[in-house]
Amino acid sequence: MATQEKKVSYQTTNSYSTINKLNSTTKNVWFCCHGLGFLSRYFIRYFNGLNAEENYVIAPQAPSKYYQKSDFKHVGASWLTKEETQQETENVLNYLDSVLEAEKIPNDKRLILIGFSQGVSVIMRWMASRKLSCDTLVIHSGSISKELTPKDFEFLKDTNVELWYGTEDEYLTEDRITQETKRAKDMFGDQLRIVPFEGKHVVNTELIEQLAVSC
Repeated sequence: MATQEKKVSYQTTNSYSTINKLNSTTKNVWFCCHGLGFLSRYFIRYFNGLNAEENYVIAPQAPSKYYQKSDFKHVGASWLTKEETQQETENVLNYLDSVLEAEKIPNDKRLILIGFSQGVSVIMRWMASRKLSCDTLVIHSGSISKELTPKDFEFLKDTNVELWYGTEDEYLTEDRITQETKRAKDMFGDQLRIVPFEGKHVVNTELIEQLAVSC
């Protein structure tokens, strides 16, 4: 008997996290996609060191949640897998559109998009698909999706791009570092700043705080 896979569209709801308030004193708005295994309410704590009057942080929540260990106590989340990647990507991008629309970010704010680990592929696919400009894009310890090309980012004229990675990152080899930095240079040219740091596969709060006060 042949098995058929069918599709149906339906409305769904997902949460996201924020810290501080978006008001007249806000200078920087951060839109931050977490890595594999995080929940947004925990990931956003890496931004607690920022000046609360000047920084408003938005952390979307990956939709697919799962128990991380066999004791069923700790929950993590994933943005995408190799299963139905194209359809799931469009679902995620539609969700990010909804978060951005709900937040109504004024044009006079400095918009910083940052992806950490798995979040890199999500934030970059979103930018490329929606032709979304920002002040700064941070590629933090993650890979640029294979299908993306320099042409996808030709619309970025004044965006600064930073590539951050730990020199002791357990997921990186010398070959992979060479490959990823070359791809980033091919895509962004003189707009790119490469920032290696001493450390493993962790969110670098020091670099986050430095970026917040840079002009």
